[in-house]
Amino acid sequence: MQDDKRSAFGLDKAAPMKQSQASSSLQEMASRFRHSKFRLPSLRVEQVPSAFSGAVGAGRWSNKDLDPIRRGDRKWSVYALIAYWFSDAFNAATWEFAASILAIGLSYRDALGIVATAFLIVSVVISLNGATGVLYHAPFPVLARAGWGFWGSYVAIISRVILAMFWFAIQTVNGGDVFQVMITAIWPSFGRLPNHIAADQGITTAQMVSFFLFWLAQIPFLYMHPNNLRYLFITKSILVPICFIAMLIWAFRSTGGTGGPLLSSTAKATVGGSAYSYAWLSSLTSVIGNYSTLSVNMPDFSRYSKASVKWQWLYVPMLPIVFTFIAFIGIACASAGEAHYGSLDWNPATLIANWPNRACQFFAAFSFSLAALGVNISANSLSAANDLAALFPSYINIRRGQLICALIAWVMVPWKILATASGFLNFMSAYSVFLGPIASILVWDFWWIHRMKYDVVALYHPEGIYRYTYGINWRAITAFVVGVAPNLPGFINSINPSVNVGVGKRPYTFAWILGFVITSLIYVVLSTVFPPTETMISRAVLPDEVYEGEEGASVTIQGKAVDDDVEREATGEKDWKKEDDDLRVI
Repeated sequence: MQDDKRSAFGLDKAAPMKQSQASSSLQEMASRFRHSKFRLPSLRVEQVPSAFSGAVGAGRWSNKDLDPIRRGDRKWSVYALIAYWFSDAFNAATWEFAASILAIGLSYRDALGIVATAFLIVSVVISLNGATGVLYHAPFPVLARAGWGFWGSYVAIISRVILAMFWFAIQTVNGGDVFQVMITAIWPSFGRLPNHIAADQGITTAQMVSFFLFWLAQIPFLYMHPNNLRYLFITKSILVPICFIAMLIWAFRSTGGTGGPLLSSTAKATVGGSAYSYAWLSSLTSVIGNYSTLSVNMPDFSRYSKASVKWQWLYVPMLPIVFTFIAFIGIACASAGEAHYGSLDWNPATLIANWPNRACQFFAAFSFSLAALGVNISANSLSAANDLAALFPSYINIRRGQLICALIAWVMVPWKILATASGFLNFMSAYSVFLGPIASILVWDFWWIHRMKYDVVALYHPEGIYRYTYGINWRAITAFVVGVAPNLPGFINSINPSVNVGVGKRPYTFAWILGFVITSLIYVVLSTVFPPTETMISRAVLPDEVYEGEEGASVTIQGKAVDDDVEREATGEKDWKKEDDDLRVI
């Protein structure tokens, strides 16, 4: 009877055993979850112990993505680098800045001359700074520490990350425009979608939907490792040029071989005198500004190169030719569009939307979407990601940085910048005010001041030779401020035309060139009169030497020895496995 009562109330002897089994099962499941590949994301990013980030892999100044690329992880061949630039060149922005020059009264001959001159200038700077990445396999934010100091480099990094995120937003608008053409080519009713956004916002409901869809389409590519992006660039360098050349053929065939009114023998500039000169210089600055970001951040890509550093010089003849050709395509197609449809549209999406053949609309728009996607990653999101990772290395890696860049694109309201041709040119000029001085300091510091000799390990340790004064190289800061200052009145006026700055806006007409030259002079003079002797070394310290010396060897960095287990105070020579010879650029 008592046993029945105990059983009725669940108090039989088997109950504790069942509870114990259940508890054991839960513990086993929890253990399996902890040891499974399935992990909840950590707020902190992966840290790898190395001579760069420290023995415990938790350095304040680096993470796995910022460390120099190991030899086995360098996948970019010469062809990949060429494909990268072809991918970068064939996009709507290159098309638009050539056509925008015509919109302010210059002729097509002026436009082609401006584009060729601009890229001849900027390609030299791109090659010089790109070579630094090939030699040291570190990103721009890290290499900037050699000339700016650890804390001083934040001036260059923050300046560029803001501009890179702005440009990401601009390219997303361009991609959204052609995405709208793609959707309309499939579902024509999308073109009749009612607009519920105020006209002064510079965007319609259909454009906003297209902007969102293109923005969303970019997200999977932001997860890709930079080494794998070379496949995207190779694909784009094949498909997109086919579309551009096909459109060039259409432009001439549809106009009887003349190319339309803009390419006629009587086509001349509609401005003259000083207005012509200022229009020419302003357009030159705008074109340089279009790719001035890559004159700064080329190491972010060249660090993955397995090709010789000499191939960086290929950019000097290649870029002016390729970009001038694309500019000519843009002018020819805009001219043909004016002949056919009665209006000069410098947005290729508008031109494509006028075509009667929906299949042609779709494939042309798809090509421009692919073009916008490629350039948005190569010139913008990856640049911003490296900068954000350098600012917050414990919490942001390249992948997270790109996603943050994508999110911030929404608050940039880029559709307002692209509302008019003049607004676009003003934005491009503003873009180059800060990048010209930054690029000049990078060039002169590596090639002239330090004679191509950096200590790559010291670039990751703030107590090393690049500490300067409290982490700031006052020479670089002074040169940067002096280089930017003459352009500030014009910069302010371009943002708010109601602010009268008088003749102070004239230097802004050639902002990038002026900033680059002034900064170069000031930085070289200050570094010559007050040389940073503590940063001068007799030979370059390259990453391959460090990685080869990691196994069982210690690396001494300005009095601090780093081995596999501990950082300790020490003195002595660096224990390298390679010969102690100088770095030579061949």
